[in-house]
Amino acid sequence: MEERPETELISIPASPRASTPETQTPSGQRSPRPASKEAKSSNAWTPTSFISPRFLSPIGTPMKRVLINMKGYLEEVGHLTKLNPQDAWLPITESRNGNAHYAAFHNLNAGVGFQALVLPVAFAYLGWSWGILSLTIAYCWQLYTLWILVQLHEAVPGKRYNRYVELAQAAFGERLGAWLALFPTAYLSAGTATALILIGGETMKLFFQIVCGPVCTSNPLTTVEWYLVFTSLSIVLSQLPNLNSIAGLSLIGAITAITYSTMVWVLSVSQQRPPSISYEPLSLPSSTASFFSVMNALGIVAFAFRGHNLVLEIQATMPSTFKHPAHVPMWKGAKVAYFFIAMCLFPVAIGGFWAYGNLMPSGGILTALYAFHSHDISRGLLALTFLIVVFNCLSSFQIYSMPVFDSFEAGYTSRTNRPCSIWVRSGFRVFYGFVNFFIGVALPFLSSLAGLLGGLTLPVTFAYPCFMWVLIKQPKKYSFNWYFNWILGWVGVGFSLAFSIGGIWSMVTSGLKLKFFKPS
Repeated sequence: MEERPETELISIPASPRASTPETQTPSGQRSPRPASKEAKSSNAWTPTSFISPRFLSPIGTPMKRVLINMKGYLEEVGHLTKLNPQDAWLPITESRNGNAHYAAFHNLNAGVGFQALVLPVAFAYLGWSWGILSLTIAYCWQLYTLWILVQLHEAVPGKRYNRYVELAQAAFGERLGAWLALFPTAYLSAGTATALILIGGETMKLFFQIVCGPVCTSNPLTTVEWYLVFTSLSIVLSQLPNLNSIAGLSLIGAITAITYSTMVWVLSVSQQRPPSISYEPLSLPSSTASFFSVMNALGIVAFAFRGHNLVLEIQATMPSTFKHPAHVPMWKGAKVAYFFIAMCLFPVAIGGFWAYGNLMPSGGILTALYAFHSHDISRGLLALTFLIVVFNCLSSFQIYSMPVFDSFEAGYTSRTNRPCSIWVRSGFRVFYGFVNFFIGVALPFLSSLAGLLGGLTLPVTFAYPCFMWVLIKQPKKYSFNWYFNWILGWVGVGFSLAFSIGGIWSMVTSGLKLKFFKPS
C-alpha cells in the first residue's frame, strides 16, 4: 500500500470545530469562532498530558507525527477553551490581539483620575500618620485583589471569565452573583462617566476663563452648556468599535494622568503656603461627628483605587493558549501601571496636604490650586494644567463606558442573533452619552459623593475578589490561605458599611453642597 504524504497527515484537524472559519465583525476585525468542546479536567490533567515520550515510544513514526501535531494544535487553542460565538460580536471580546503594553495603558488610564485629586481632603480629617498608613494599606490590599482577579480569569480550564459579573456569578451563583456585582460595577462604569462629564465640563469652563481673560468680550457659555460640549466630544470618541481600538486613547489618558498629577502637586508645593495653615485633623463639635467624618475620609481613600471592575475586561482582549496564558502579559502590564499609579497618588495626597493642610477645600487639590494661587501662577501654565485634565477625562470616559456599550450590544445580539450594525452601535453610544449628560445636570452634586460611593463600591475592589478566590480555587479548609481571604473579605464588607454610613452622614450635614467645582 502506498504511504500517504506527510502533509496530509499533518493537516488532519483535531476536531470538526477546528476548521470553522473566522467571522467578520462589524468593525472589520476578525475574531475566531469556537475551537472545540470543553474538556472535563482536574488540576493534574492537561489536554496534552497523555501525549508523553513514554506514551509515544512504542508507536510507529506516522502515528507519532499525527499525535505530535495534535499536541501542538491543542497547545495552540489552549485548555480546549469553549468560546461563546456571541463574544465575536461584542466590543470587549471582538478583538483579542491585546498585549502587555495595552494592559499597562488601560490599567493606568482606569486607575488614575479625578478621584486622586480629593485625597488631600481625606488627609485633612485623618492627619499625617493615619492618612499615610490608610493609603499604604489600601494600596497593598487592592494590589493583592488585582492579582487575584488576574489569576481567576482562567481559573477553570476551558473557561474564560471575560467580565466581572461573569466571575461573580461563577463564584456566588447565577442570581446572587448578579445581585452582588451588577450595581457596583454599573455605577463604577456609568456613574464614573457621569462624574467625568461634570469634572470635564467644569474644567473646560475654567480653561476658557483663563485663556480668555478679563478682556474677553464674547458671551461665555453656561456650566450646563460646557457639560454638553464635553459630552459631544466624548460621544464622537466613543465611536471607536472595541476595547483594543481605544488603546491609543488609553495611552493619552495614562500620559495626561501622570502629567497633571505631577503638575498639581509640584505647583502646589512650589508656592508659599497659606499663613494660617495647620496640619492637625479637623476638629468637629462631637465625637459622633468626628467618627463619621473619619469614616467618610477613609471612604475617599478607598474610592481613589478604581479600575478593578475593568481588569477582567482588559484581560479578555488578549489571546490565550495553553503555552501562553493571558495572565502573564496582563500581570506584567498591571505591575507597570500600578507602579506609576503609586507615583501619582502618594505625591498628590502628601504634597497637597503639605501645601494646604486642613485649609484644603472639599473640591480637592485642583480647586485649592485655583483658589489660593490663581494670581501667583502664570496663566499659560494654569491653562495647560486644566487642558491636560480635560484630555484625561475624555480618555477615561471611553474605557469606563466600554462595559456599558458591551452590555447594550449583548442584549441586542442575544435577541436578534446577529451583530450590531454600525448605525445601531452608534445609536447606543449616543443614547448612553446623553443619558449621562441629563443625569449630571439633574444631580450636579454626584461627583462630590466620593466617600459614599467609595463605600458602596468598595466590595468590588477589596472584598469580592477574596471571596471569589476561596469559592473558586477552594484552598484547604482552615489553612492560612483560607483564613486570610475570608477575614480580608469580611473586613472589606465591614468597611464598606462603615464608609457608606460616613458618606451619608457627610451628605446630610453638608446639605449636599460639596462640589469639586462650584457651578455658576
